[in-house]
Amino acid sequence: MFEAMDDLLAEHADLERQLADPAVHADQTRARTLGRRYAELGPIVDAYRQWSSAGDDVEAARELVAEDPDFAAEAAEAEERREECAEKLRRLLVPRDPADDKDVILEVKAGEGGEESALFAGDLLRMYLRYAERAGWKTEILESNESDLGGYKDVQVAVKTKGNPAPGEGVYARLKFEGGVHRVQRVPATESQGRIHTSAAGVLVLPEAEDVEVEINANDLRIDVYRSSGPGGQSVNTTDSAVRITHLPTGIVVSCQNEKSQLQNKESAMRILRARMLAAAQEEADKEASDVRRSQVRTVDRSERIRTYNFAENRISDHRVGYKAYNLDQVLDGDLDPVIQACVDADMAARLAHQ
Repeated sequence: MFEAMDDLLAEHADLERQLADPAVHADQTRARTLGRRYAELGPIVDAYRQWSSAGDDVEAARELVAEDPDFAAEAAEAEERREECAEKLRRLLVPRDPADDKDVILEVKAGEGGEESALFAGDLLRMYLRYAERAGWKTEILESNESDLGGYKDVQVAVKTKGNPAPGEGVYARLKFEGGVHRVQRVPATESQGRIHTSAAGVLVLPEAEDVEVEINANDLRIDVYRSSGPGGQSVNTTDSAVRITHLPTGIVVSCQNEKSQLQNKESAMRILRARMLAAAQEEADKEASDVRRSQVRTVDRSERIRTYNFAENRISDHRVGYKAYNLDQVLDGDLDPVIQACVDADMAARLAHQ
C-alpha cells in the first residue's frame, strides 16, 4: 500500500537538503520552484507518518487484545484512526492539476443583458476582490472597460498569493471552478416596472504564466500604441500611452490602457498575453488527453452556464454539482468558500473514482 511513498520521501529529503544550502537561494527562480515542491510534498509526508504511526498503534493494540480481550474497544478505535489516516493520504496522493499552485489572471466580461449585464459583471468583480481579501491574496486590476452606469464591459485582474500555499489552497486551485457563464435573475436598475430580468456575464480564469513557461518571439508581435479613451483624467486622450499587442501566429489580441505610461501598459498586456497563450496550450494538450482527464476538466469548461444568482429568493445555485444556498447576499460579499468547496469536493470524488 502507498508504494509511491518511498520515492516521495526521498524527494522530500533531497529538497530539504537543497533548500538548506545558501547557494540555492542565489537563484530566486530555482529557490521558488524548489520551495513550491517542498510545500506540496510536506502535507503528504506528514500524512504518511501519521498513517505509519497509526499502524504501529494497531499492532500494539492487537497484542494487548491477544493477552486481554477487554482491550478490543481500544483496538477497534486504533483501526478506525488508521483508516482515517489512510483515506487522508489517498486524497493527497491523487494526481493534482499542475497549475493549482499558480496565481491567476481573472477576466470578467458582460454578456447577454446590455447595461444590466455590465452591472452584474461589476458585482462579480467585487465578489472576487472581497473573496481574495478574505483569503489574504493580493489583487491588481490590469485593464478595465467601464460601462456608463458604473458596471464593467470587461475587466482583467491579477490575483496573487503570498508565499507557498498548501496543496489545494493556491489561487488557481480555488478559483479555477469559477470559469464559465454566470447568470443573474433580478430586477435591473434600468427597469422601471419592477420586472425580473435574466442576464449573464462570463468569467475566465487563466493561470498566470511565468516567462520561462511561454516562449514569445518578439518578431511574432505587432505592437500598436494609441491614445487612451475613458471618462477623463490626467493622460487620458492626451498621450499615446495605450498599447495593443497582437500575437500574429495565434491571432490573440490584448489591449491595455489603465496605466499612465506606455511601458506599464505594455507590461500588463504581456502578462495577459502569456496567460492566454498558456491556457491555449493547455487546452490543446487536453484535447489529446484521455477520456478520464477530459471528464475531470469538464467542471471548469468555460462554455458551460455554471451558476445562477437569484436576487428575489436570495438564492445561489451551482448547476454542475447541485449546490444551492439562500445566502446570496453573503456570497456576493465574498463568502464564496462553501460554493467553491462543493466544486472541489465533486472534482476530488471524480478523481478518486478513476484511481
